[in-house]
Amino acid sequence: MALFQMIRNQFIEVIEWTDNSQNTLVYKFPVRGSNIKMGAQLTVRESQAAVFLNEGTVADMFTPGRYELSTQNMPVMTALNSWKFGFNSPFKADVFFVNTRQFTDQKWGTMNPVMMRDSELGVLRLRGFGSLSYRVSDPVVFLKEIFGTSASFETGDIANHLKSLVVSALTDYLAEMQVPAFDLARYYDEIGEGVRKKVGGRFDAIGLKLTAVLVENLSLPPEVEKVLDQRTSMGVIGGGIQQYAQYQSVEAIRDAARNPGGMAGAGAGIGAGAAIGKMMSDALNSPAVQAPQPTQATQAAQPTQMSQPTQNPRPAEGARFCQGCGAALSPGARFCPQCGEPIG
Repeated sequence: MALFQMIRNQFIEVIEWTDNSQNTLVYKFPVRGSNIKMGAQLTVRESQAAVFLNEGTVADMFTPGRYELSTQNMPVMTALNSWKFGFNSPFKADVFFVNTRQFTDQKWGTMNPVMMRDSELGVLRLRGFGSLSYRVSDPVVFLKEIFGTSASFETGDIANHLKSLVVSALTDYLAEMQVPAFDLARYYDEIGEGVRKKVGGRFDAIGLKLTAVLVENLSLPPEVEKVLDQRTSMGVIGGGIQQYAQYQSVEAIRDAARNPGGMAGAGAGIGAGAAIGKMMSDALNSPAVQAPQPTQATQAAQPTQMSQPTQNPRPAEGARFCQGCGAALSPGARFCPQCGEPIG
């Protein structure tokens, strides 16, 4: 009984793969040390394909469905093993299950900056990232070109190669598209679709189908973004080159004043205050803010004031001379003999 059980265990009667992972592309069915029984049941689920290799050569491939292995549905394997007249003997073969579902949210990004020539800003270094989606379209080609004969193959094993293909196509497409850096955000969908079409043929060559390329961000270097932020601030408050230079001066003075360092810090603070005071004084004394001078027409329109006659001061009591006309006053006189002003 034990001998019969041992012989039975050497023959594989059921071949199937239940995928419990989210990133397995190829799974090798464990058949080492065992023979596949002719008439064994093969189950290929949806989004799967089963490929049989005979001594390293691709033999038969099965699409989703349930099969009973025989010489009738394995023509290549039958020819390779020279089975004639339907002789149903156990056989050895490597069985690979290929996952043909779509793998989404596969990240890509630029390890090094992508050079771009912009008409306004000159040569720029862009960095970008996003995601892509693909699936195995030709299991046989994928096994021959990429997989080989490993026990399993996951998305991470090919991630760097696919990222390089996408970034290379992105560099070429941006150069051909010639979109200004300020307008790149408006064309993320168009850029992604253009990259997909441009690099799709290279995916097809290795048995993959690139279904989507999504661009999430294309960013400029930090120093360029800082200048653009300042330019945006000036656009909000208005002004030209002179106002921008004043804005830059005030920003530099403010940063210096916020950096105390003993006497040097105090001197910087005093210098900052003096500089700001001078800038405010120059601004207030500029012709744009000075009060307008009256013109001749304005002076002519103003009413002329009539001069009032000056009254002579009244002589004080006991004075010897009249303060109004200067005439000599006699003692005890009550009126000036010359001008008639009362005394006292």
